[in-house]
Amino acid sequence: MTRIAVVEGDGIGCEVIPVARSVLERVRPDFETFDVEIGYSRWMRCGEACGEEGISALKSADAILFGAVTTPPEPDYRSVMVRIRKELDLYANIRPISGDGFDVIIVRENTEGLYSGIEWVEQDRACTLRVISRRGCRRIAEYACRIAGTRRNSLTIGHKANVLKSDTLFREICLDTAASCRVRCSEQYIDALCLDLLMHPDAYDVIVTTNLFGDILSDAAAYLVGGLGMLPSANIGERHALFEPVHGSAPDIAGKNTANPVAAIKSAAMLLEHLGDARNAGRICEAIEVTIASGVRTRDLGGSAGTREFGEAVLKALG
Repeated sequence: MTRIAVVEGDGIGCEVIPVARSVLERVRPDFETFDVEIGYSRWMRCGEACGEEGISALKSADAILFGAVTTPPEPDYRSVMVRIRKELDLYANIRPISGDGFDVIIVRENTEGLYSGIEWVEQDRACTLRVISRRGCRRIAEYACRIAGTRRNSLTIGHKANVLKSDTLFREICLDTAASCRVRCSEQYIDALCLDLLMHPDAYDVIVTTNLFGDILSDAAAYLVGGLGMLPSANIGERHALFEPVHGSAPDIAGKNTANPVAAIKSAAMLLEHLGDARNAGRICEAIEVTIASGVRTRDLGGSAGTREFGEAVLKALG
């Protein structure tokens, strides 16, 4: 039996993930879903956001549906997502962004860069080590080339090699990998790429970049599709896979039944596609489109539907 770990997390994760879970269970009642408690609320209660038992539970699953976790500016609070990505070696972050006339996938290295987790505080400064390894560059470039090979065979490298020596290494390895994979390749400085992607999204196919740059680029690109509430993502490794909405825990709107669950539902669809069930993944995405076209929309999309009401409409569209 396929086992899916479900982490609601904090804030609106506790609202959008139950909706996505209901949709997943509707199309695949044969799946076994089980809860794993991880997040800031757990840290507040017992002093640990993610214990060893939580990591073990995630590793035991065939896939993970993840909500959102709050990361407070506490000196002794360790980022949950950085730890999970490292412990499960989820090295590839995949963020699809598609709309009228464009279909882009941003492939972001997910375990290194400025999210390396290597940090320390001194008397007069705080330091974060930016780690860019040959192995990390090579495998994310190969993953991006594999995706490009199934699409338009076009890859864009986003970097800042004119300033950062670590990005010089990233650029060189990506160019070399694209050449060996026979994938058409171009490159842009990441700041120029952010602007051009928003102005000409139809000009791009697959974009590969480093951890923090990919985080910023994909969040900015949410403008193209109506906001962060619309974007799903996948975190992929050799043995494990985690799927989560791009948005954060949004504590300011938590508990108000106003959060947009589309990104969470689409993340469930990505989970199904990863597990080889493209048919039901397509059914879910079609049900979302039917729901929005019918006028059922959350407030961020100009409507008045609540989180639960939108989910119920998607379930109805699924039949």
